Amino acid sequence: MGAVHPRVLGYLGRALSLEFSAVQQYMTHASLAELWGLEEAATRFRRETVEEMQHAERIVQRMLALGVAPAASQLRPVGHAPDLVGLLRLNLSLEADLINLYAEAVRFCVLVGDGDSQAFFQDLWTDEQHHGDELGDWLRSLGPNHDPSMERATF
Repeated sequence: MGAVHPRVLGYLGRALSLEFSAVQQYMTHASLAELWGLEEAATRFRRETVEEMQHAERIVQRMLALGVAPAASQLRPVGHAPDLVGLLRLNLSLEADLINLYAEAVRFCVLVGDGDSQAFFQDLWTDEQHHGDELGDWLRSLGPNHDPSMERATF
């Protein structure tokens, strides 16, 4: 594999930090939902935890393949809310940050002609858009007490 633009490596590092932040947040929200007696929500959050961990693993593998040591530089604090709607809004916000990061990375890779990294980030972008859609659908299914601006980020 040829030299990789340093900014692509920066995107990978930021992505790893965000994915691990998502793992931490979904894991915590699963435990909160379980404490509240919301078993279905706890199960769904645990499923999201696994999916985000798989994303983190893909990023680690990509970084190793590029010859760089994986390092998540900073995890975000877990967002807390008093109810399921609040948790979903927090998770939609985090998903939007991931979607934005991957979209930016794809655009940059197109600009510098890095097709391999573009395809890598494109796959993650598509996955996160799907996660965002699922969370938005879940939030909408809970009724009218939600903020429509958080339903689906447009990019």
